[in-house]
Amino acid sequence: MNRRTGGFAAVAAVAAPMFMVALDNLIVTHVLPQIRMEFGGDQTRLQWVANSYILAFAGLLMTATALGDRFGRRRVFAGGMVLFTLASVWCATASSIAELTAARALQGAGAAAILPLSLTLTAAAVPPERRGAAIGLWGGINGLGIALGPLVGGAISEALSWHWVFWVNVPVGLLLLPVVLWRVRESRGGSGSFDLPGAVLAAGALVAAVWGVVTAADHGWSQPRTLVLFAVAAAALTGFVLWQRRAAAPLVPLGLFRERGFTLSLVVSLAMYFGVFGSVFLLAQYMQGPLGHDPLTAGLLTLPWTAAPMLVVPLVGALVDRVGGGPLQALGCALQAGALGWLALAATTDLPYPAMLPALLAAGVGMGIVFAANPVMVIASVPEDRHGTASGVNNTVREFGGSLGIAAISAIFVVMHPQVGDPDAAFVAALRPAVLLGAAVTALGAVAALFIGRPAAARARVPIPTHERKDIP
Repeated sequence: MNRRTGGFAAVAAVAAPMFMVALDNLIVTHVLPQIRMEFGGDQTRLQWVANSYILAFAGLLMTATALGDRFGRRRVFAGGMVLFTLASVWCATASSIAELTAARALQGAGAAAILPLSLTLTAAAVPPERRGAAIGLWGGINGLGIALGPLVGGAISEALSWHWVFWVNVPVGLLLLPVVLWRVRESRGGSGSFDLPGAVLAAGALVAAVWGVVTAADHGWSQPRTLVLFAVAAAALTGFVLWQRRAAAPLVPLGLFRERGFTLSLVVSLAMYFGVFGSVFLLAQYMQGPLGHDPLTAGLLTLPWTAAPMLVVPLVGALVDRVGGGPLQALGCALQAGALGWLALAATTDLPYPAMLPALLAAGVGMGIVFAANPVMVIASVPEDRHGTASGVNNTVREFGGSLGIAAISAIFVVMHPQVGDPDAAFVAALRPAVLLGAAVTALGAVAALFIGRPAAARARVPIPTHERKDIP
């Protein structure tokens, strides 16, 4: 088998578990009512079933990539698969909300090893001239998993019990673990050392920041608990930056941020996921509330948005090197921002679906373009032995952007929601300014992308000399 065929077989082997991880970002949201009916508990405790996963996931992303660089990316990826699969079994068999919350945190820890290392292993599996297409495909599968989470969760909640949201992960893990160990080549990167103080400070900053965002969404941005968490996050981040400047083998070399393509692509990630996650959170409720659709129907009607990336990504992935990652990311963010703005301004209590369809298609195409171009640009902007670090940083920024988007857009919705009058009309009145905020932030991502330029993307086409490769047979 030649490298091209074998490479894409390896990409497929790491893509399936990554898809399950992406799916689990939002799949649990539609089964929370069933969980509450079985276990009881208030809304705050119920929300931690979702939040514990996000905290562990976001907080451990960079640590997992550093462990992969030190001990072997395939090895840590496979360990993440084992942890994610075992945690899924624990989730499915949990007997209380507290137990389920703990199991979800463990599941998030496994996911933190799978997602960023799947990108690094994808980049290493194919020849440099095919890397753009492979990474673009990775971005599309990841985006599709995130987008389909609510639809799959709604379908499972109607056809089966909530336990099956977690049981479906088990056969995937059991079947694909041997394939990963057989098909995927081992690789390492970085200096070969593990920056423990940097990992602790980074995890502390990220967990405190995401926890602060979650707390702000539940209790308000000016509450003492929220402010303390943000203060802890700021102190840990300051300590992390100071330590990275003096560490002999830093977790994240600060010199990476001098590469314009890398830094501005992180801005695009933050802006895109802020707008998409926050707006989807409200638009899903809009489809099921004022427009009166059940969860499964609402998921099906949003397929032009959520499924479009799978059609767009293969086309865009092949164009990144030719057109440039910056212009493509700018176009994708602009389409997404325009679609969100149109949906916000056109929303009524009886908006017909054909009127929504063009905006949903534009949003899907825009999302697909960014999902294809963004990870290619991030990887192409750094040396090959820093692919794991770059992937971890980018995924961390995306997770934080999504959490921040849900919290900020929800906060605007609550503030602008009228307390009197028709409930559906009040929902629409609050929806407009909230989703417009998502559109505005996504538009800022388009502006940032215009300054990326094309030079860094050309690195994806340059073969790596044999003596510089970090691959391990």
